[in-house]
Amino acid sequence: MTIQQPPEAAANPDLNDWRPTASAQALQLRASLNRHIRDFFHARGCLEVETPMLSAAGNTDSNIESFSLQFSGPCSAGKAKRWLRTSPEFPLKRLLAAGTGDCYELGRVFRNGEAGRRHNPEFTLLEWYRVGWDHQRLMWEAVELVQSALALVERQVQPEAITYADLFGRVLGLCPHSASLEALQAPLAEFAINAEGLSRDDWLDLLLTHRIEPALHADSLTVVYDYPASQCALARVRHGDPPVAERFELYLGGIELANGYHELADAAEQQDRFTRDLVLRAQRSSTQPTVDQHLIDALQAGLPSCAGVALGVDRLLMAMLGTRDIADVLAFPFARA
Repeated sequence: MTIQQPPEAAANPDLNDWRPTASAQALQLRASLNRHIRDFFHARGCLEVETPMLSAAGNTDSNIESFSLQFSGPCSAGKAKRWLRTSPEFPLKRLLAAGTGDCYELGRVFRNGEAGRRHNPEFTLLEWYRVGWDHQRLMWEAVELVQSALALVERQVQPEAITYADLFGRVLGLCPHSASLEALQAPLAEFAINAEGLSRDDWLDLLLTHRIEPALHADSLTVVYDYPASQCALARVRHGDPPVAERFELYLGGIELANGYHELADAAEQQDRFTRDLVLRAQRSSTQPTVDQHLIDALQAGLPSCAGVALGVDRLLMAMLGTRDIADVLAFPFARA
């Protein structure tokens, strides 16, 4: 029997907003991927854990905005202002400092202001940590996970590892560590970018998004590692000429899937980085989130040498399904939530 659409629904597409944007195939593929991820880590002795989605601290990263809300219960329960997590990184590191060992979390995270074909304010993140590993060892496990996930849809990709500096040299013919600001701006001239308030790192990021990512082959799995020290985020800095941040990013074609670090374990340095983040956020008139003192305390207690990586599950699903729109892999995206 064919069910005809009511005339009012045809005249007003908003009446269909109750429907999911993901197909049954996409929902089934997500379930298969979740099972695959858990099997992957179970076979490697990596413990699945759950950590809070609501925290008394927010993310100080100047490029990330957290959602906040107010708890209305008794004061004895804790701080009233809470932040929805942008990743489970800080509590996972607290577990590592407590001796939990290799662990991972597969769950929802939240980022304010991020919406579009590749972004949804609420999305699924896989984050895992390996004790005694560095970023170069971990990046190959991330490659193995992505390759095995793509194999579920009979897709094969060839991996390549390249330093950040070598990638810039190959695609743009310049050194990101030593090139002048004018040299970094020149390849972006056609985009008529307003330079006011942009730092050197901002121009490097623009070169990545506007020039380098589009040049990456669609069937390539590219691991970019050893970033400029100024882009260390929560990674260790390896001193040299030039010093580099021991981090990596994993790209499938021109789409970033994962970001990993050889994790910083120095509490004083972490506190300094939080302070610098807040100064930069003040300069940009951004929200001033509460610093995570629990993380600082955990680092002081002793974080074991480790490497960690966060992987966007929705973007991996997009690649598996062959779509460029994140709504195609979400049951109900932000507009229909």
